[in-house]
Parts: sequence; structure tokens; C-alpha cells
Amino acid sequence: MLIDGRYRLLGRLGQGGMSVVWRAEDEVLGREVAVKVLSARLTADPRLLRQLHAEARAAAGLRHATVVQVYDYGETAYRGAVLPYVVMELVDGRTLTELLGGTALPWRRAVLIGAQVAAALAAAHERGVVHRDVKPGNVMVGPSGVKLVDFGISAAAGATDEDQGQVLGTPAYLAPERIRGGPVRPATDVYALGLLLYQCLAGRMPWDASTATQMLRAHYYAEPAPLPDVPGLPPAVAGLVARCLAKAPDERPAAAELARALSEIAARPPATVRTPSPRRRALAVCGTAAALVAVTGLAVADAGEPSTPTPAAAAPAPSSPVPSPVSTPVTRTVKLTLVGAPRPVAKPAQPAKKPEPAPKAKDKGKQKGKAKGKGKP
Repeated sequence: MLIDGRYRLLGRLGQGGMSVVWRAEDEVLGREVAVKVLSARLTADPRLLRQLHAEARAAAGLRHATVVQVYDYGETAYRGAVLPYVVMELVDGRTLTELLGGTALPWRRAVLIGAQVAAALAAAHERGVVHRDVKPGNVMVGPSGVKLVDFGISAAAGATDEDQGQVLGTPAYLAPERIRGGPVRPATDVYALGLLLYQCLAGRMPWDASTATQMLRAHYYAEPAPLPDVPGLPPAVAGLVARCLAKAPDERPAAAELARALSEIAARPPATVRTPSPRRRALAVCGTAAALVAVTGLAVADAGEPSTPTPAAAAPAPSSPVPSPVSTPVTRTVKLTLVGAPRPVAKPAQPAKKPEPAPKAKDKGKQKGKAKGKGKP
């Protein structure tokens, strides 16, 4: 199919509830593009026509490497209906949903993706545009980096929902203030990005909710479970995620601050471990042996039943790598046991007794009087 004598549709890239995205060729400029066409069954709704046009205008006004570029907007006749379409940059890669596949990402890659999405949101917020639908399905990850796509329900900061009682957005990523029907704010996008980051690092959401009602209640009432232990993850990342998921919008960081902080963390070089030379290894072994001799009998045992230390004992593997959101971490009590009779310890020298205080003034007077009396005949 050729649209307006210029864009030839080659194959479907994806389909949503409102539109279909096609891979197409711009025969005028000779390049491949993505064409988003509104579903024919929805063309009778003028509100959706305005919404698609608004999306094109909002995204076209953004100039950032992490925001998908919009090239054109038009309307074409198809079987007696008018189909609006948006021509966009073709992004090669996969959505973050496909990349996750129900598992966590390496923490450095997750942080880098979060930094680029935050940079895209910062560029939108600077122009007064709130995305309102940040989720893994709207994040494209390709060889050239990350792209934030689908500004279909974006709105100006401060706007309210047109239809009373209807809140636009994906329930799993909806901020608490949006559930109350409050105005659109940039902090709404930051909350959704916090959930996206949590999912990338933990491989799951911070609460157990499967239905839309459970998700909305979790956003409004439930505190997110702490991030599970991720080897090598800097503590600052967990702190940023917690700030993004704050219930109060004013307590969340701005997207620009988040982008800077995550970029700096992702750029830090990994910790290096030096391999000691054979001579240093031998000295270390000798020093360790001497230390063991000096503290003969020192062993770490479970509370209750002492055990004999084993030189090559390894820490037991955890039974579950990811704790459930409602479980509490199990703490293991340990104690230090000294094996063998300890040497007698000399008692410390007793401190010298302090001199008794001098008698009070009135006592001195009495003593003087007695002395004078003794001298009389």
C-alpha cells in the first residue's frame, strides 16, 4: 500500500489498541521510516484524531538523541474513511519488554538504560510535555542506544484529564496522584521510571499485583519492597529508585537530576582486583598461618551447636536468589567459640586508694577548741 504517493508500507512492526506501526519506505527521500496509522475502526472518534495529531506535534517539538524523531503527519483516504498517520524515525532494536523477558538485567546496563530514559524525559519536561506512559514497551533498545517512543497520550504539564472519571495511562505504572485524578506533572513520569528501573534490576515489580485493581491499590497504599541484593550495585542506585517511588510527587527527583546521577554511576569503572605475585602470595600464606597459630582454636559456629572450622569451607548458597515481596530476610545468628583452655590472665594491679578528704571547717574548729582546752591548767 502506498500512502499519499510517498510512503510504501512494507510490513507490520507492532500493533496497539489504537494504531498499527508499519515499516515503510519514503520513496521521495529514499530511506526507511516507521509509519503509525490509526486503526480504521477508530476513525469515527474525533477525539482520537486530535490525540494522534497532538502526539505528532509534541514529539516533533523535541530534539534529543533519546527521543524518537517525528518527520511528518498527514491524513489519507482509505475505504471511505480518513486515516491519520505519523511518520517517524525507524528504530532498529527490541523493546525493553522483549529484552527483559521476565528476568533482570546486569545492573550497569539497567542503570545506563535508566539514565537515557531519564534524559529523554528531561528534554520533554523542559518543553512542558509529560509522556504519561513510560513503560518497558515504550523503550526501544538498539545498537545506537535507547529511544523513548509513543507520545500518544502525552499532555502539557498541569493539564487534567478531559473525561471525568477516566485516567489515561497503564495501570502497572500509574503514579498515586494520577489515581486521584490530579493534574499531569513531570513527577508522574519519574514515578513510572522508578518502577521501570526496579523491574530492570530485580526482574520483577516491587509488589505482588496481577489485576488492575490490585495494581492501583499498591500504588496508592503499599510501600515498595526493598531491592534485592544485586552484586556490585552501588547503594546510591537503590536510594534513587526509592526516591522515584515516593508517594508524594514533591519528594521525587527531577528527571534531569536522575539522568545526571545515573550517568555518573554507569560511567564509573568496575572495581579491579590485583593478582599478587608468587612471592607476595607466599608471604601472605605464611602470615595467615602465623595468625592462625596465634589464635589457636578460634572458630565460627552456629548458635547452639559448635562446629570445627574447615579451611576451605564455603558460604552456603541462599535458598532463593530473589526474596518474595512479602517475605522477611532470614538472619543467621553466629557466635565465636574458643576451643581449648584459655591461658590464665594476670589480674590488673589495684589502683591506689585516694587520700581521705580533709575534715570540714566546723570539725577543725572543734578540734582546735579541744587542743586549747588541753593546754589549760
